[in-house]
Amino acid sequence: MELEDPKDLRARFRKFLILTNERKKMSKTTLRKRISLVAVTALTAGVLSVVAAPVANANIAAQDTILPAAGEMKVASGTNTSGATVTAAATTARSLGLLYKDPTTGTAQTATVIAGGALVLITNQNGVATAQAFTATGGTFSTPVGGTAGTTAITGSDVEYSVTSASILLKGATATNVAVRWQAPTTAGTYTITGTRGTDTTFTSLATIANGTVFGNVIVTVVASAAADTPSLAFSSCVTDTASGAQTSTADSTGTVTNSGSWYVKWALNNAYQSPVATSGNIVATVTGDANISIGDGSQAAGTGKTVVAFGTGAAGSSFDALRITQATAGAPVTATVTITFNGVTVCTKTVSIRGVASSIEISNVATVDLGGAVTTQDWLEDPTGIGTGGSRAGHYYITLKDSAGNIVNPASSGEFSMDPTTTTTIVTALAVNSNVATSTSSTSSFSKSVGTFTCGPVAGSSAVKLRHTSAATGVTITSPAFTARCADDPYTYTVSFDKASYTQGEIATMSVQFLDSKGNKANSVDTPGAVSMILPFMTLVTSTGSATMLPNSDGVKAYTMTVGTTVGLTPGTYTGVIDFTALTAVAAVKATPTYKIATGGDTTTNADVLKSIVALIASINKQIQALQKLILRR
Repeated sequence: MELEDPKDLRARFRKFLILTNERKKMSKTTLRKRISLVAVTALTAGVLSVVAAPVANANIAAQDTILPAAGEMKVASGTNTSGATVTAAATTARSLGLLYKDPTTGTAQTATVIAGGALVLITNQNGVATAQAFTATGGTFSTPVGGTAGTTAITGSDVEYSVTSASILLKGATATNVAVRWQAPTTAGTYTITGTRGTDTTFTSLATIANGTVFGNVIVTVVASAAADTPSLAFSSCVTDTASGAQTSTADSTGTVTNSGSWYVKWALNNAYQSPVATSGNIVATVTGDANISIGDGSQAAGTGKTVVAFGTGAAGSSFDALRITQATAGAPVTATVTITFNGVTVCTKTVSIRGVASSIEISNVATVDLGGAVTTQDWLEDPTGIGTGGSRAGHYYITLKDSAGNIVNPASSGEFSMDPTTTTTIVTALAVNSNVATSTSSTSSFSKSVGTFTCGPVAGSSAVKLRHTSAATGVTITSPAFTARCADDPYTYTVSFDKASYTQGEIATMSVQFLDSKGNKANSVDTPGAVSMILPFMTLVTSTGSATMLPNSDGVKAYTMTVGTTVGLTPGTYTGVIDFTALTAVAAVKATPTYKIATGGDTTTNADVLKSIVALIASINKQIQALQKLILRR
């Protein structure tokens, strides 16, 4: 066995001694620092407690700790980093180990505290009561102070404790603005603290607390240790918004975003104590669809990519609590889904749509217009009177603009519309659009449509016309499919017909009135034929006859629905009605007299029918007898 050089042994021993001395010095230094920290804490705190430190002191709902309003009770939510409570009815009041406190001050308060921590309750009964009592289902009360400034120690006959200190009674001149310390149990669970007010005469002892009035309740959850300061989906929010800036609602926006606009997704990440997350983490957002995103506080510029990364808390009001979503391709409609994660855990997913530029025009509800002009009537489209700044929307047809995805989009003004000049004729000389254009993107609203008119020449007829739309923003022009615009004169004569020649009692009948102009063309639909008088035996109108301003449809027809034979005394037979549009009859001197049959639907056989059947039966029997006779003779 080879022996080690004595010089090497001496060197290794010296190194060992040096390391040992350094460790001793380090231990002493560390010990001195710890002793100093304890000493300073003991000197600066009236009551010293040792509890597990909260994850973050920001885990407390925003609430000031000044003296409550008259009749209220608060829980001090000031900083508690010193490891001590401060019992005072002022801004210096401080609880210990407080993890959560809701912002209320009445009888439905909630709080969360670490086992072994303590709450300082602050009340203001100045001018309300002269005595107060506090009870709890666990823990102990101590260190009451009061008086006008809320700093005078309450002692002697003015204070009474229960045997277990789970109740405390405060009386006398000092029991107005008070603060009292409640030591939480070391056992996790739910406890209730109740504040009751009264007078020195109603509160003679702890046994008379029930004579008072309850003015505050705090449900306290005592936990063994603070939960991790990470987002809790149950207490966090994430909403869509069409406006920039901070989140102002916990509900998704019901608005729409038009071409070149922006959607925002805003979140407020709270922890298990319903308080804002205070520990920063990796926030990653991605988007699907033809969209770009950016992350910030809701006021950031539009993004240029599909993934953004930030490091922050994600709490409301922080630097990173909002996404901005914009079109990746200008003018193109987009449906985008964004996903936001915090340290790899998904905290929000939202889908939004941005409408594109108009790419198609739909025309509907086209009227037949009077000759020689563009007479309009609001009744034709049954369009509401006011829109925007108000005004009539009388017209002859509806116009709906849609993007390439079929979403309704709105024009900037009526000036964006014009007639395709290649479709102008002597019959239809012009197309126009009402100045009160569409403003809604809801398909159930008439205001998602603009209102158009067309002008007729002096001769009846129809033309296939087209309407154009030129975007003021992009300069792109689109053209509608051809639609038929018909021109005719006012109603002059009319004919009446029923959908059936014969009805059975209880059926539904439809009567159509065809209006014609003086030249026999189907009349226009913008001039009323006037009031009508109807005599229709055993027919009862279901639809109204219409007022004197009633209009026919674009084919000059007005239809009426009736029930058949529902009146008393119906006799089956043929009946003739009289339809009289008095204003037209006065000119053409012709009334319509439609004829119809009605049967009761039961046995309608007459005596003549029976006799006819008997005669036919006898003739049949005679033929059979003759045939039988011939057969016998052959044999």
